[in-house]
Amino acid sequence: MRGRQREAYLMYKRIPSRDFAKIVDMEENSALLQSSTSPDTSSPSWRLSFPHVVVATITSFLFGYHMGVVNEPLESICVDLGFSGNALAEGLVVSTCLGGAFVGSLLSGWIADGVGRRRAFQLCALPMIIGASMSASTENLAGMLLGRLFVGTGMGLGPPVAALYVTEVSPAFVRGTYGSFIQIATCLGLIVALFIGIPVKEIAGWWRICFWMSTIPAAILLVAVMFCAESPHWLYKKGRTEEAETAFEKLLGGSHVKYAMAELSKSDRDGDSDIVKMSELLYGRHFRVVFIGSTLFALQQLSGINAVFYFSSTVFKSAGVPSTLANVFIGIANLTGSVIAMILMDKLGRRVLLLWSFFGMAISMALQVTAASAYVSGSGALYLSVGGMLLFVFTFALGAGPVPGLLLTEIFPSRIRAKAMAVCMSVHWVINFFVGLLFLQLLEQLGRQLLYSIFTTFCLVAVMFVKRNVVETKGKSLQEIEIALLPQD
Repeated sequence: MRGRQREAYLMYKRIPSRDFAKIVDMEENSALLQSSTSPDTSSPSWRLSFPHVVVATITSFLFGYHMGVVNEPLESICVDLGFSGNALAEGLVVSTCLGGAFVGSLLSGWIADGVGRRRAFQLCALPMIIGASMSASTENLAGMLLGRLFVGTGMGLGPPVAALYVTEVSPAFVRGTYGSFIQIATCLGLIVALFIGIPVKEIAGWWRICFWMSTIPAAILLVAVMFCAESPHWLYKKGRTEEAETAFEKLLGGSHVKYAMAELSKSDRDGDSDIVKMSELLYGRHFRVVFIGSTLFALQQLSGINAVFYFSSTVFKSAGVPSTLANVFIGIANLTGSVIAMILMDKLGRRVLLLWSFFGMAISMALQVTAASAYVSGSGALYLSVGGMLLFVFTFALGAGPVPGLLLTEIFPSRIRAKAMAVCMSVHWVINFFVGLLFLQLLEQLGRQLLYSIFTTFCLVAVMFVKRNVVETKGKSLQEIEIALLPQD
């Protein structure tokens, strides 16, 4: 009891005296509230928030779909639009999305804070519908590239807003599980894109159908989000307290509303909650958490995950496995790891999954290095390459894939959450772009063994970084996490 009083005293020392009485009253009211609602102190039902989370993850499904939609049809697209054999044009069709995604992710925080999470989802769906329609109906390269740019803008905007929304509407005890839905939806999008693209070599113009199909989930998102609750955190920040209570009632049930609002008020102690300067994020009081977030996303990409995806078809082909089957194997490994992560996220915690995920990826890359060495040859090298690649994708999906997006929305204070996520996701897209751009050149100049050794090193650096800098957030409310990490003024 004395320890708890000491902790409360230290916290109140950091609060201006004009706010002290208000905080004390809030604590007393909170204590009375808890005693008066003792029968309802159990966790709220997950069923209430579940539909809202599912709608939000449609953005991740679309993200995965558009990342994979041109893989199989690319050759047909090149022939039909008249740029077959033009390597630069082919690369632009694939990578133009990344440029749009960078712009979308950079603006995502300001859009989400400005118009709300629900309208941000609609602004994500619109360019995806417009861009996919343009790509599906175009007769030239310029139309295809413009359509891909529009789609990329939606791709960049959607995932950060989805991570924000899922974190803010989920009860603490299932927040990790719900956060894993984002990665699972991305995997499903990739797999669906693969299967829809299979008939492209047999049916002329089928690639247009592949693009048209993506407008269906985008339209569903556009309409369905109108029936979802707005984030109560965003409503509260905007001073719309009654609407925040209504949103909590939809998400948690009426008996949990007052307690949730009391918890929410604990972290709202700054009068300038809407004013976030870029200087605060880059070198101000919140620099450390933004640095942790940006570094996690950078290490996620520098681990070589996208390089593995790019090179997987070649490795499997050398082992006598068709590229379509290879993509299926990669998709299954990715989905299996994501489902296991969903089960373990709220049991083992985020930090443990991150540590073992990056460590497993390092082991997997070491297998690739061994396969590329002179000491292993023939079928042994092929088995190590294929096995190492599948193990790498599987261990990535266990933690390094789903955890950063969830963890960062938990550790960022509510005041900076959306804009800090925008900065971190922008770092993600920049690193992603350069890995995709330079991988083949580095592979040619350095060779598989040295390049995969570099990826192994980055994975081990990630293990040490997580061990030193990442805190566990499992089972804690967003307000508890924010108070624990609150920077000293």
